[in-house]
Amino acid sequence: MTDEELMHSYVNGDISAFQALYQRYKGRVYGYLYSRLNNSDEAEEVFQEIFAKFHGHRFKYKDDIPFIAWLFTIVKNALIDHIRKRGAYNKYLQLDSDYVDNAMDNSVTSLPIADAISELSSLSTTQRQVLEMRFNEGLSFEDIAAHIKTTQSNTRQIVSRAIRQLRRLMSGKERNHE
Repeated sequence: MTDEELMHSYVNGDISAFQALYQRYKGRVYGYLYSRLNNSDEAEEVFQEIFAKFHGHRFKYKDDIPFIAWLFTIVKNALIDHIRKRGAYNKYLQLDSDYVDNAMDNSVTSLPIADAISELSSLSTTQRQVLEMRFNEGLSFEDIAAHIKTTQSNTRQIVSRAIRQLRRLMSGKERNHE
């Protein structure tokens, strides 16, 4: 069964569908958390919160949303909440080269870049809009190009330039805080 079919079954009361989804994604979710928190106790704490929220919000799931995007929206929001509680939000908005390299990959849907967008007003409206569509909504370059009425190639350039600008801004912020 697809993730979406399993989620539909879970919403309709099939606990084994939840167990299947949990088995598929527990490693990926925990790995994502650990890579950002670098602390197993904190990662485990947020991990537990995520699956509690997953269960609590299951009736809000819409069939037309890809499951992975829905799940990682919960993950991202729980991580941001946890980091804000600790007062260390800016520390985790680092844009390292691995994330930038992966940013052009159509499979990436959730990156620290998306979390940083609202913090960085120096991007143009188009750059912010395109990054939000790419990383918050998980849209393909083709879909974004259609939405902003341009070519896929131009959309990729906008994303690439915005990411480079974010990297420059973030590296400047890190130097200012040292």
